Amino acid sequence: MKKNDIAKSFLENNLTHFRCPTCHDKFVNLTDNGIVCPNNHNLDLSKKGSLHFINHKVSSEYDKDMLIARRNIINFGLFDGILNEIANKLDANPKNILDVGCGEGTPLKILLEKRENIDIGIGFDISKPGINLATDYNAANKFYCVADLTQLPFTDQSFDVVVDLFSPSSYLEFNRVIKKGGHLIKIIPDSNYLIELRHLLYGENSNHSSYDNHKVLDLYLKNYPNSRISNVTYTLNLPENLRDDLILMTPMHWGKEANTKLSTDQLSKITVDVMVLDTKFV
Repeated sequence: MKKNDIAKSFLENNLTHFRCPTCHDKFVNLTDNGIVCPNNHNLDLSKKGSLHFINHKVSSEYDKDMLIARRNIINFGLFDGILNEIANKLDANPKNILDVGCGEGTPLKILLEKRENIDIGIGFDISKPGINLATDYNAANKFYCVADLTQLPFTDQSFDVVVDLFSPSSYLEFNRVIKKGGHLIKIIPDSNYLIELRHLLYGENSNHSSYDNHKVLDLYLKNYPNSRISNVTYTLNLPENLRDDLILMTPMHWGKEANTKLSTDQLSKITVDVMVLDTKFV
């Protein structure tokens, strides 16, 4: 099937999740090319089979090469331990899952597979190149779109789970779209996240050689003081052919202080070290 046909099939079954970015009414009908709300505001599907809810120009530093490198590393298994932890926090009932800042779409795809594809997944990102790649994964149970974190094009209390994997947050919007009894699961780096890469780029004694998450954590707990916190830490052996991809997939190497004369010999292994913040909405 063509991407547009796959997208239309998903929207036909899940249109109630989306609201009009202009008037905030639910979209009610499919057209030949897209969707329309009761006030006749319409959005057309792109040729890639996605919806673009942002009608102004945005800038994103995530180019296609970086996104493909990210896909390669994630498919290798970089986030598998994190995604296992998320999957294990959910009961066996089917869920509607929203992936915040989904990038090129692979984490949501893997999470749904770990859940044996019983769930419906929607991923969004501000990056059009990311969503163009993500539409490779469009299927009966998943869909990707371009949207703004601060103005989510989704209806109130429409998701059982919101997953925020290393992305910025808009807690007011999360509160609006998560169902009662639902989960917000936010992943933030801990001090040793990608520590080998940090040491390669900055040396072992730089301010950037470890990650300080206290500002993000404090803000989260200010909004959700009764959250559960767990830690996930593991180390992967990294094949030589993926080491350049690891460097390319992260914005860390853009910094002016980063070492530009790199030897990937130090990247024979890589550490994943994160906090998993889990909030149940009651």
